Amino acid sequence: MTAYIFPGQGSQFPGMGQDLATNQQANELYQKADQLLGFPLTGIMFTGSKEELTRTDVTQPAIFLHSVVLALINPDFQPDVVAGHSLGEFSALVASGSLSFENGLKLVAKRADAMQKACESQPGTMAAVLGLDDAVVEEICASIDDVVVPANYNCPGQLVISGSRTGVELACKKLTEAGARRALILPVGGAFHSPLMEPAREELARAIENTEFIAPSCPIVQNVDGQPHVDINEIKENLIAQLTAPVRWTQSVQQIAAMGADSFIETGPGKVLQGLVKKINSEAVVSSYGL
Repeated sequence: MTAYIFPGQGSQFPGMGQDLATNQQANELYQKADQLLGFPLTGIMFTGSKEELTRTDVTQPAIFLHSVVLALINPDFQPDVVAGHSLGEFSALVASGSLSFENGLKLVAKRADAMQKACESQPGTMAAVLGLDDAVVEEICASIDDVVVPANYNCPGQLVISGSRTGVELACKKLTEAGARRALILPVGGAFHSPLMEPAREELARAIENTEFIAPSCPIVQNVDGQPHVDINEIKENLIAQLTAPVRWTQSVQQIAAMGADSFIETGPGKVLQGLVKKINSEAVVSSYGL
């Protein structure tokens, strides 16, 4: 049984997706994306600087486009189950047929724009915490008055927290004192997957409610609860909740393995998810999806 997994923000790199441009179908999708977005996304992907690629309004559509094109142009793409890390959930939904390419791209662009506005109106940050049990991190976050919450359960011993800068900095101090191997502020634009994303969640909710979804060709294990879903209404509710809820990647990979998947194929830029999967399930076979 094969699971296809799709990466999220942070996997971008200069030149991403350029090697696929010689494929006719990929080139058509690239041109369609540039037209739909109204700016030359593929030009930035292929020749833009690292700084240009880290802008949220560029990063999210770029990773989505690279990931989805890899899936759509490969005739061997036949998933038994799909999942995506944060942004990657949108890629997974398009790859599994639940969303059209056009609607998926429009939602990702809306999501990126809404998140950028939320970052500007309610500044915040995130930090990676290494070497502590999840329960300890959760307890320390709950003890702090400022906004700070667990945001990404990436793998055992690696949890990302998110919230106000004051809250995250105080949490890092307490987590280090509690024995964390590292508690490191991340170079991100805002407090993703925290209550500070509420304005973005409301804006994205309206867009999702007005977008056509159909039942996916296979179950999608979603970030919010780490459970498989095929019901359209459940998928939409979870997609909306995702912006302010933690990414339960550890639980998602464990669930996928429990469903019988022994092969995990990362579909998109980078190899971050392959490393996380091996830390969660050492027996899993991991690989990249390419041509």
